[in-house]
Order: sequence, then structure tokens, then C-alpha cells
Amino acid sequence: MTEAIGGYFELELRQGEHYHKDALRLNTARNCFEYILRARKYTKVYIPYYTCEVMLEPLNKCNVAYDFYHINEQLEPVEVFHLEPSEAFLYTNYYGLKQQCVEQLAQIYGNQLIVDNAQAFFAAPLDGIDTFYSARKFFGVADGAYLYTDAHLDIELEQDQSYARMAHLLKRADIDAEAGYADFRKNDDALCGEPIKRMSRLTEKILCSIDYDKVHSIRRHNYQLFETKLGSSNKIHFILEEGSVPMIYPYWTNVCIRENLINKRIYTATYWQNVLDWTNVGDIENILTQMLIPLPININETEVDTIINSLSVC
Repeated sequence: MTEAIGGYFELELRQGEHYHKDALRLNTARNCFEYILRARKYTKVYIPYYTCEVMLEPLNKCNVAYDFYHINEQLEPVEVFHLEPSEAFLYTNYYGLKQQCVEQLAQIYGNQLIVDNAQAFFAAPLDGIDTFYSARKFFGVADGAYLYTDAHLDIELEQDQSYARMAHLLKRADIDAEAGYADFRKNDDALCGEPIKRMSRLTEKILCSIDYDKVHSIRRHNYQLFETKLGSSNKIHFILEEGSVPMIYPYWTNVCIRENLINKRIYTATYWQNVLDWTNVGDIENILTQMLIPLPININETEVDTIINSLSVC
């Protein structure tokens, strides 16, 4: 169908292109995972304890068995598994800072490695390695994920429509963050159980309007600002590799500071509440869930200073 011309104005969005131009464009990262499971016909997947519970959704839908594995303080697997031909190993590129580990795991598991780059939008996919990304973890969109795979699922995919799930983004722009939070949660809940669909046209247009070079520069710059100011009090350290673009600055402290930040209207996520149910007290995943504060880096320098000053008071 040809595009309509005239009538009323449309959103004025910069016309660019997708960052992941050669990837399949789907609605959610978990559905990218489901696509892989169905296309590869895996019977079992090893997954980290330190992950979001939504990653179990495609495993359960596809009746694929799974076993959990532990990571260490550098967020790397503590053991190597011998995989049967119908098994896979899923690894998360945590915070967009573990690309070197991804490359090492590819040497071990080959094309039986599945890379969850939901937190590493700018990380390059490795040849022959199934890899997926979540646009929602980096940008203001209501759906959107990318998948690199040479496996093909022979099904006709419906295109998602996301206009009805944009209220949180519009309210944040028009009112404030608090006004849109309930809608943000509602959008998250609405994605549960969704079938595999193609990325919505609205999300495609938004993603094609983004200045990715600018995003790349801002995120790396702010990460380094936080590291300079907070590195000495941070219990976890990562080398910011050339080309890596973090999702957040991971700040691990034994001081309970989250509530103090909330009181100053500085909001941070928890990765992930479900991990407390899956692990034991003393497990590194359990500790990280409770003590690691993911500081936002998609912000300006004034906001970085505000966060740093708030932490110094804590």
C-alpha cells in the first residue's frame, strides 16, 4: 500500500537508518530468543541465574528444558559445560561491558552460543553466533528488538502496532517521569505473552531518527565521568573497551543509597528482583541484585553532577 500524501501533519522525525541494518526486526528481545529456540529446535539451554525472569517465557512456551549457571564478580561464567548437539549456552553481555567475554565464549561453544545483547545495543554481532538486542533498553520506544541469525523460521509474522503503548513516553515529555510510570509498567506487562511479531512501524521510524554517533559519544563520556568520580568507592570495575557503549554505570557499594536517590527523584532499576528468589544469600547474583545501583548515563553532564553530589551526601 502506498503512503498517504497530505491531509494533516505527521511527527517530524529525522530520516536516517537502523543501526542494525542487516538484522531481523522483531517486537521484543524475548521473542528473538523464542525465534532462535523454535528455528534451532533446541531441547535444553543453560541460562544465567543473573537474568530477567522474562527469559523463561520463551523456554516454557517452547517446552525447552533449562539449567541455571553461576557467574563470578566479573560477571563471567564460573564453569564450562559440555553441550550435546541439541543444547545451547545463553550469555548476557552485562551492561554492554562484556564483549571480550562474549568472544571468549564463542571460542568455547561456537554456534551453540546465544548472545543476549539486550544491555549491549552497540556491540557487534559475531559471525555465525545467534545474537539479539533490545531497543527498549536504550531508547524511548514501546517495542523493538533486533536478531542476527542464519536460522530461518518459516512463518508469516504480523507487524506489531505500538501507538497505544506510548503513553509513558508522552506523559514524561508533557508532564513528568512520575506521571508516566504506571503506563510504563502497563506497557511492560502488555508485552508478556505476546507472539513473535515484526517491529512496529512507529518504533522503526523513531529508531531511524536517532543520531547513534551522538548516543555512542554521550554514553561513553558519562561512563568515564562516573568512573573518575566514583571509581575509588566502587566495588566493581570494568575496563571500558574501545568501541564498547555501556547501558549504565554499575555502582556497587555496601551503603544502601537507593532510597536516598529516589527522594531526590533519581530513579534506578533493579537487576533483577526475581534473582533473589532463584539464589541463596551470599551468592554473587543475590548480592548484585541488592547492592548494585545501575546509574543512568543517557543524560547530560549537569545530571551526572547531580547524581554524584547526591551520592556524596549518602
